[in-house]
Amino acid sequence: MRFVILVKASKDSEAGVHPSQELIDAMMKYNEELANAGVLIAGEGLHPSSAGFRISYPEPGKKPKVMDGPFTESKELIAGFTLIEVHSKEEAFEWALRMPDPHGFGEGEIEVRQVFEAQELTNDAQTLSKVSELRKRTER
Repeated sequence: MRFVILVKASKDSEAGVHPSQELIDAMMKYNEELANAGVLIAGEGLHPSSAGFRISYPEPGKKPKVMDGPFTESKELIAGFTLIEVHSKEEAFEWALRMPDPHGFGEGEIEVRQVFEAQELTNDAQTLSKVSELRKRTER
């Protein structure tokens, strides 16, 4: 089972304020623990929304709408993520609880969501084969 741990943005992360060295060290220790346990797939911090853009599809079949950042409501934005593969929701919960406060100062908030597996979305053998092939090609 794969889970993504989403780190919610804060006013500081959206302002481009970098984490302290102390927080970087704590996150590195956490990521090392995940890697040593064999559950870490990926983990990255993201630039503020001012460096990004959104694409929406307001009219089916029509040209998408592009909007440059920054975006309002920092509580709804993502500042980073960690992707893990574990045996159960309970194990994901335990790993998420061990994550240091991602922003410090009691401002951090994370959200944990299970990632769909292809078999949960379709029974089509050809599609499942293609998904498997793509996964093999993207593994490093």
